[in-house]
Amino acid sequence: MIPLELATIAEITGGRLSDGANPHAIVDGFVEFDSRKISPGGLFIALPGKHVDGHSFAAAAVEQGAAGVLAAKDVGVPAVVVPKAAKRDGDNSDLAANDPDGSAAGVVAGMSKLASYVANHLTHNHGLSIVGITGSAGKTSTKDLIANVLSAAGETVAPPGSFNNEIGHPYTVLRCTESTRFLVAEMSARGIGHIAHLATIAPPTFGVVLNIGSAHLGEFGSKENIAVAKGELVEALPAAADGGVAILNADDPLVTAMDSRTGARVVRFSAEGNSADYYATDVSLDDVTRASFTLHSPGNAPQRVNLNVFGAHQVSNALAAAAVGIESGIDAATVARALSSAHGVSGNRMDVQTRADGVTVINDAYNANPDSMRAGIAALGFTAAGRPGARSIAVLGEMGELGSDSVSAHHELGNELARYRVTHLVAVGDNDAMTALKDRARDRGIRVEAAADVEEAADLVNGILSAPPAGEEGWYDRDVRDVVLVKASNALGLWAVAGSLLEGHSMRGDKNLESNFGDGER
Repeated sequence: MIPLELATIAEITGGRLSDGANPHAIVDGFVEFDSRKISPGGLFIALPGKHVDGHSFAAAAVEQGAAGVLAAKDVGVPAVVVPKAAKRDGDNSDLAANDPDGSAAGVVAGMSKLASYVANHLTHNHGLSIVGITGSAGKTSTKDLIANVLSAAGETVAPPGSFNNEIGHPYTVLRCTESTRFLVAEMSARGIGHIAHLATIAPPTFGVVLNIGSAHLGEFGSKENIAVAKGELVEALPAAADGGVAILNADDPLVTAMDSRTGARVVRFSAEGNSADYYATDVSLDDVTRASFTLHSPGNAPQRVNLNVFGAHQVSNALAAAAVGIESGIDAATVARALSSAHGVSGNRMDVQTRADGVTVINDAYNANPDSMRAGIAALGFTAAGRPGARSIAVLGEMGELGSDSVSAHHELGNELARYRVTHLVAVGDNDAMTALKDRARDRGIRVEAAADVEEAADLVNGILSAPPAGEEGWYDRDVRDVVLVKASNALGLWAVAGSLLEGHSMRGDKNLESNFGDGER
């Protein structure tokens, strides 16, 4: 964070100094929620939660070196105490659900005010460029690609994983310093007005809208309502004369229609050959669905891009990232090199690893909606199709937040499994939606196993992998080649299945990606 006195932080947040706080003490370290991560000069955010109240760790944070604490009450150590906040009507966030007296909302409001001050100071005094990104699927993967591209031109801050809500967004903004040139901000929505609020904290100059899918229909009611919410990003952009750029997916009609909602300059990208400023030709996939393509951009020679991230859908994400980079002034050749060198950094997101025995595990378990499920199943099917005799095993859990469409959406997944010739389904969980998935998969000729929990799912997958493929003798001596996809909504923690399959195995180096950590994507 930029250096600020505690007195200044109190003024910005509307708080008061307490417990002998030195008004001239300088906060010049990182803002943290975890007292164990505090470094000297940092600011500890005492956030009350469902299971743990951060106020209880204020003293430990100061002992660790925190210059002060942002809190909703006196904590016995130097602090800025901010007022509690009333719950907003219609607030369906986890924060509101576990905040009976408004303490957590008050702390988050204070942190947001501080982040807004920092973002505006850096934008106007140090040339910070802010990129906002939203969409129903692919935000985190695209954020990682954009960050890799922009890093070629200067220091870039992007959220770890999917820190894209009312807590993670200001936390990410406060990672910026005077030397930060670019901030890449994911923006999620649970309802109308959420993205508009996030955009006030860190006003973007560039706005990327990826797609309007069927994720969170239970919250929004229709794709049209989702489009209203996602389009708040382009409405928040400055006018074209002031540098605003809206980057829209030409392959999604609900996204392209957003051009009438912004005064920014509009550029479009397309992976499907639609009329666009940025588009791909000559697309090919390798044996683990890493895409190569020729990038076309306005006024530049075509550039070949060889992605190291997995799935055909990454072509569209890479085009969005290319548009951000080139519109930011980076030359096309540098953008192509940056895209080709990018690896996934957000954990459990299309993390593809191949064991020494040939089994490939596609860990895409951090979240799931109908669009990302289709992409994951396609990656599974394509990878297995290039390996004669390989079994393709989908370990799937429930897609959450689909409301009344949940059963039909899971039924349709059974058709997707058959479309991509998936041989086995391990279905984790027992409810009407998962029953619909299992029944449809069986109807389409897929071998179905039911697991009550993560541990049973891992055992079932290991049992499938250890059994001989039909009609194949001497299989113990062969390269196994089987492919496993692990995917479900965040709450199931299904990534533990992937961890179990990889534990104790050496990896084939060229297919082994490093992972970090993530928050839920919306």
